[in-house]
Amino acid sequence: MWYIYILLCDQKTYYVGLSHNPYKRLISHKGKYNIATKEFSDLELVYTKNFATRADASKRETQLKKWSHAKKKALIEGDTAELVRLSKTRSLVEK
Repeated sequence: MWYIYILLCDQKTYYVGLSHNPYKRLISHKGKYNIATKEFSDLELVYTKNFATRADASKRETQLKKWSHAKKKALIEGDTAELVRLSKTRSLVEK
């Protein structure tokens, strides 16, 4: 089983990662063993989703890393309507 996870870093930035065990990985982040998050003093695990394969999890991780802060926040909060709105807005802007 593989997981994608999102950390809220210093109550302002989201970090998206991939792991077998997101809770153990959080300990690693808090121990300053990850170069991408070692500058942050407050790390909170705010979202996890499991996948059967690493490939599936990696595909979703790549997708989420491209999302805006607002879109990640809507996902974390389970706000489907806001996710749809943000997706439509971006689609219209990109055309």
